[in-house]
Amino acid sequence: MIDLVGFGVLTGFVSGFFGVGGGMILVPMLLYAGFVMKEAVAISVMQMVFSSIYGSYLNSKTNRTLLKDGVIIGIGGFVGGLLSGVIVTNVSNQFLEYLFFLILCFSVYRLLNVKPAGREDRKSQNKLILFIIGFFIGMIAMSIGVGGSVMLTPILSSYLHYPLKDAASLGLFFVVFSSIAGFSSLSIAGEMLYLEGAVIGISSLLGVYLGIKTKNITKITSYKKIVLVLYIGILLSMINRIFL
Repeated sequence: MIDLVGFGVLTGFVSGFFGVGGGMILVPMLLYAGFVMKEAVAISVMQMVFSSIYGSYLNSKTNRTLLKDGVIIGIGGFVGGLLSGVIVTNVSNQFLEYLFFLILCFSVYRLLNVKPAGREDRKSQNKLILFIIGFFIGMIAMSIGVGGSVMLTPILSSYLHYPLKDAASLGLFFVVFSSIAGFSSLSIAGEMLYLEGAVIGISSLLGVYLGIKTKNITKITSYKKIVLVLYIGILLSMINRIFL
């Protein structure tokens, strides 16, 4: 149980600093700890409920202007996330691992071309487009145990030209919606591990606080480099698990 507490604090820090649900680091750790993919997904989704709500509360104290776009994307993610229980129940663990790997490859590729400060002439986004983006990310992300920021942050920063830190904050807010939907769907499907998820989720709150504090004092150019290091590190760990 002590190792789960450690997983929670580390995952919470990553969640707060990078604006992610934490699944991209928690799922591989749980796999190496002996859990199978579907168990890791369930624990990860429950942890995200804790970290995303608390992290979004902390972010809202410094930036309330992003909530409007975040609600539209989040609603789309909630609707998409409701389908995750059906997907997890009907596909194999191996398929989910390969899907996770492909999404990490896409995210690294897009982040390499991101301008961390965004564009000053960025226009307001079409609400339907934001909803559709949220829907598909929510559906896929909850099926592989990640909150969606691993896909959403690169899309917002590279295609829609949000500043990278704003995209990260939006990503974490998105996770509130998608993780609640995923938690509900996986619980109904009988796939949830409540005890392990609660231990890691509660432990993650300390990490979230420290992560957001650290993000706020980090220079934007350095922030992009650190984000890339995380994504590449997780990608390499999945390559080692799947192919080596």
